[in-house]
Amino acid sequence: MGKPHPFELRQRVVAHVEAGNTHHSAAARFDVSVKFVNDMVKLKRETGSLAPKRQGNPGIGKLTPHEDWVRAQVANRGEITLDEMAARLEAERGVRVDPSSVWRLFGRLGLTHKKRHSGA
Repeated sequence: MGKPHPFELRQRVVAHVEAGNTHHSAAARFDVSVKFVNDMVKLKRETGSLAPKRQGNPGIGKLTPHEDWVRAQVANRGEITLDEMAARLEAERGVRVDPSSVWRLFGRLGLTHKKRHSGA
């Protein structure tokens, strides 16, 4: 993800628009996109601030509500592969996920999983 534009630039763009200029003229003057100008004016109107919003995923995924169930399955079953856990989630909980999502969940929960070893 890219870095947000500097706060000073955000202030100058919004001040230019508030002075009665168009969004297009502000974009041309400060060498930014019209969408950026629109977003900054909207952000200022809605929040009263020009501080950048938090970037990225806030940590709430589709497996978060199922953490206790997954932990119980690993405790009851012992070792389980990522593919098996993904299949059980779909069959028993109706949640379709990729095994890599299960792997990240296991990492967050501090759980281990059985690895399938290829033959000799």
